[in-house]
Amino acid sequence: MPTISMFYGIIIRMYFAPGEHQPPHFHVYYNEFKASVDIHSCEVIDGNLPIRQTKLALAWAELHQEDLLADWTLVMNGEEPFKIQPLQ
Repeated sequence: MPTISMFYGIIIRMYFAPGEHQPPHFHVYYNEFKASVDIHSCEVIDGNLPIRQTKLALAWAELHQEDLLADWTLVMNGEEPFKIQPLQ
């Protein structure tokens, strides 16, 4: 699963697998925590993170929603996703 961005100890990944289940989403890792975030709604749909890291990851997702959707299209076609700028 490629890492598409990293910031403040948060790792953002997207499965590189055609046929990955819907809705379009990405995975967030922070220490022992992990969550899945819906790209369209920018909401956590599975798992959990500390409040601060949740806010950072969701703010980043809102800023990069178009990039995330483009990456989702790539991985659904069996292609590697592009890196996305970290939150600064």
